[in-house]
Amino acid sequence: MAAGYAELLRTRHAARLLTGTLVGRLPNATAPLAVVLFVRAEGGSYALAGVLSAVYGVCTAIGQPLLGRAVDLRGQPRVMLPAAVLSALGMALLAAVGLKVLWLAYVAMVIAGLFTPPLEGGLRALWPGVLKREDRVHAAYALDAVAQEVMFAVGPLLVTLCVAAWSERAALLVINLIGVLGALSVVVSEPSRQWRSEPREAHWLGALRSGGMLVLIGAFFFVGLALGSIAVAAVAYADEYGGGMISSALLSALGFGALVGGIAYGAREWPGRPESRLRLLIALLALGYLPLMLVPGVVGMTVLTGVAGVFLAPALACAFVVVDRHAPKGTVTEAFSWLVTTFGVGSAVGASVVGPAVEGGGSAAGFAVAGAGGVAALMVLLSTKRFLGDPVRRKSEALPTENDRNGAVEPGFRAGRQA
Repeated sequence: MAAGYAELLRTRHAARLLTGTLVGRLPNATAPLAVVLFVRAEGGSYALAGVLSAVYGVCTAIGQPLLGRAVDLRGQPRVMLPAAVLSALGMALLAAVGLKVLWLAYVAMVIAGLFTPPLEGGLRALWPGVLKREDRVHAAYALDAVAQEVMFAVGPLLVTLCVAAWSERAALLVINLIGVLGALSVVVSEPSRQWRSEPREAHWLGALRSGGMLVLIGAFFFVGLALGSIAVAAVAYADEYGGGMISSALLSALGFGALVGGIAYGAREWPGRPESRLRLLIALLALGYLPLMLVPGVVGMTVLTGVAGVFLAPALACAFVVVDRHAPKGTVTEAFSWLVTTFGVGSAVGASVVGPAVEGGGSAAGFAVAGAGGVAALMVLLSTKRFLGDPVRRKSEALPTENDRNGAVEPGFRAGRQA
C-alpha cells in the first residue's frame, strides 16, 4: 500500500503539485470553522456566523465553475494566482472590519468566496499529463482524497493554534496568506504552465450538458450540506461540553476517519462500474452520519465522528472517476470545479440551516441535519440510475494502464494535453 503511494509521489512534479494544491486550498477547508470562531469572538450569534459562512459558500459555488471554465480556456497561471490573492484580500477585509460595519462583512465574504481558486479541479486536470498511466491517475485520485483529509484534520488544529497564540482575527490572516503561497507553488510549476485543455465543443452549458454530471451535482450537494452542518454543530457541541479544543478534535477525528478510509480504498484497484460503487459508498457514508445525533460524551462523540468520516474519502475518489467519465470533452477543469461547487452550495446551506437548528434544539439537532443530508444524497443516486449509465468514450481518449488486459480499471479515462 505505502509502496504504491511512494512510487506515485516519486514521479516528477507529483509531490509538489499535491502539496501546493492542499496548502492552497487550506483557506477554503478551514473557512467554516474560522469564520464561526471569528464571528463568535466579535459577539455575533451562531445564526449570523452561519449566514456569513453561507454567503462565502454560495459565492465559492458560483466562482468555482466560472473560474474553472476560464482555466480551460486560458490556462492555469493566468487565473489561479490572481484569484487566490483576491480571495485572501476578501478575508483580510473581514478581519479588518469585523462586525462593526455588517454590510462590509458580507462584501468581504462575497469577494473571498467568489475568487476562491479552482485548485482542486486544476490538480485533477494535471494528473494525466504528469502520471501518464490510467491506473496511476486513479490511484492519485485516491491519494488526493486521502491528502485532503489530512488537511481537514490538520486545518482545524492549525486554526485553533493560531487563535490560542494570537487571536481569531490573526487566524483568518495567517491561513489565507498560507493559501496564496500554496497557489503560487502550483502555478509556477512546469506542468501547470504547460497544461492546455482539450478542444471543446462550444456550448453555453459547458460541463452541465451531461446528465450524469447533473446527478453528481445533486447528490454531492447533500454531502456538502452534511459536512457544512457538522462544522457548526461541532462548535455548538463544544460549548455544551466545556469548550476548548473539543470542536477541533471532532472535526479532526472526522478527517482522520476519512484518511483511514481513503488509504484503504486506494490500496487496490476496483473492478466493475464506478457508478455502482459510488452508490454503495454514499449509502455507507449516510449510515455513518446518523448516529451523530445521539451526542454522547466527548470520547464517544469523537469515536462516532471518526467512524462517520471513514467513507468520505473513498466516495470522493470514486466520484472523481465518475466525473471524468461523464464530463463532456474539453470541460475537465470546469467539471471537477462543479463538484467543488456542489460542496460549496451544500455546505453553505448546511451552515445556514444548522444555525437556527442548533439554537432551537442544541447540537443534537445540528447533527440531525447532517444525517438527513447523507440520506438525501443516497436518495438522489438511487432515483437517477439511468443517468449514470456507461458513457460512450473513444478508445483514443484512454490513457494506457498495465491492467487493461484483465479489466481491473474502468475504461474511458480522458486526459488534458501539454502545450
